[in-house]
Amino acid sequence: MPRSLVLGNGNTLVGFDATYSIRDIYYPRVGDANHTMGNVCRVGFFIDGKFAWLDADAWQRKLGYAEDSLVSDVTAAHPGLGITVKFEDYVDLARNWFIRNINVTSPAGFKVGRVFFHYDWFIEGSDIGNTVLYDPRHRGVIAYKANRYFLIGGQCDSAFGISTWANGKKGNGLAGTWVDAEDGVLGKNPIEQGSVDCTIGFDLGSVGPDQQRGMTHWLCMGTRLSEVTTYGQELIVGKGQETYRDRTLTYWQVWSEKDHRHIDEELGTDVTDLYRRSVLTARSHVDNRGAVIASTDFDITKFARDTYAYAWPRDGALVANALDRAGHEDVTRQFFLFCQQSLVEEGFFLHKYTPYGQPGSSWLPWVDSHGVRTLPIQEDETGLVLWSLWQHYRIHRNLDFVVGLYSTLIVPAADWMVSYVDQRNGLPIPSWDLWEERWGVHAFTVGSVWGGLDAARSFADLFGDVRAYGRYRDAAERLREASDTNLYSAELGRFPRRITVEDDESVTVDTVLDSAIYGLWRFGMYPADDKRIVDTMKAIAEQLSNKAECGGIARYSDDYYFKVEPDTRLVPGNPWFMCTMWLAQWYLATAKNAADLQPARDMIDWAVRHKLPGGLLSEQLDPHTGAPLSVSPLTWSHAEFIATVDDYCSAAERLRRTAG
Repeated sequence: MPRSLVLGNGNTLVGFDATYSIRDIYYPRVGDANHTMGNVCRVGFFIDGKFAWLDADAWQRKLGYAEDSLVSDVTAAHPGLGITVKFEDYVDLARNWFIRNINVTSPAGFKVGRVFFHYDWFIEGSDIGNTVLYDPRHRGVIAYKANRYFLIGGQCDSAFGISTWANGKKGNGLAGTWVDAEDGVLGKNPIEQGSVDCTIGFDLGSVGPDQQRGMTHWLCMGTRLSEVTTYGQELIVGKGQETYRDRTLTYWQVWSEKDHRHIDEELGTDVTDLYRRSVLTARSHVDNRGAVIASTDFDITKFARDTYAYAWPRDGALVANALDRAGHEDVTRQFFLFCQQSLVEEGFFLHKYTPYGQPGSSWLPWVDSHGVRTLPIQEDETGLVLWSLWQHYRIHRNLDFVVGLYSTLIVPAADWMVSYVDQRNGLPIPSWDLWEERWGVHAFTVGSVWGGLDAARSFADLFGDVRAYGRYRDAAERLREASDTNLYSAELGRFPRRITVEDDESVTVDTVLDSAIYGLWRFGMYPADDKRIVDTMKAIAEQLSNKAECGGIARYSDDYYFKVEPDTRLVPGNPWFMCTMWLAQWYLATAKNAADLQPARDMIDWAVRHKLPGGLLSEQLDPHTGAPLSVSPLTWSHAEFIATVDDYCSAAERLRRTAG
């Protein structure tokens, strides 16, 4: 089930599904071990002998956020229980506390009310060696393993501490302690170890008709016991949770308003809301040490047996560019420092990285079919980091920051790209494509490498490095000439997505139309109105358009990934947010008058219509129903929406100046 809301502070991220059940708890780094492994952590209500978990079908839910913040605003009503529950949850901006405020109202009132919180523990990604125990001093349950501690507590009105608890085993035929809550009473086992879960409860007491009962539940996280006791629960009780709620709410509302665009005037409030939600969602997936995590939706493991919770340099570069455009310089600086530390000594980036900057899991081989060593890379990742860094400098003019990266990141990466050229055709040596599916020389890679070389040329010029300037300028010019000669296909009347040089030096042209060919103009290699680019983008608009009800643009013809519809004439592939935004960006880049903005406006509005109720964007959509497919949220989807809105505002302003 795709995630519908995410909350975080750059160290911690909590993900909720469409029932508003917790599914993911990442700490102490975003994208680090998921301490629930995507399993459901339940919330249940016992009202006058009746019980319901929050994921039951009978609930009527409205999911959302407090305006321009990472504080939830969720309402759930259960007619059978006769209650309406208001949730206001957040991760404190500075401390690793997940705090949940709950208010329960009942038109008829009730005599006995209890609320239960269940946690299915896989601390550090494993259910082996976990411990859960009741701590009478803090009147809460502590879950721990090694240097990961979680204090599970709270208060109801002025009554400090939990009312009841259950610590137990799960697995091997045992469902877990959550089953114990369904009769309204927990067993109070003091401690359990191994494969464990826990459930805590609070007595709401009796509530009169239309009265309200409030309570606060917290999950304090730390690397030592003292972090979750001395510096956790005592501060919340002493200062009052509203202190932390108010500062967190205010911080995110101020932070999200840094954009300089008049988006309301250009595109309306709905687009503004999704733009700011996209900025906040992207930020929640940037670890405070710089790793930009693609997605924290753990359900993808059921399909791929791995997660998207890694830092791809390419995705990170494009997300950083979107955040730079939105005015957020500090967080993107950390990304480039992360890249500086992760760059391989030879000058390139590997496939993907953990939040700690170590190589992530990979399926890219180190040898070819003949056993000859190859690099397990996507060269576009190296090029786009440099391209994004130059865009970062152009926006913020932070000379003192980029000078420290010149000799340690820019020059090594650019020199490697200069060397990584096939002398037979002047194009880059083959690598893997951005979709991680094909080996060869890809149009997107060529455009990305050119963008990286051109960025390196600009940096060399900035720092007066004459030799390097000439080296990168000449390499970029040779690459464009090679693309003119050896990549463009006159027979197709457009650029292909890939060519492959065979062992006998013959060239195989991959004729499949791919939306990623847009990279040839997006990063500056060709003007957007170059006839060859125009013909290519028109083909994408015509042939990759989803003609089923959902609309949108596919990745490429006959896309297999999460395939829904076999009729490729109707559905060339599932629509992707990013691919649809790429086409919108091209319409904006080539707009000559106000009317030319309309196709892009329609695509921006399409994205707004297909967001999840909380404002999150998935990777792709069902071509018929528009239901989210694959992961949600995908940070890259949000980044391309941010970039497209920014492009629209720039294009509209440019056209007004021209008309004036």
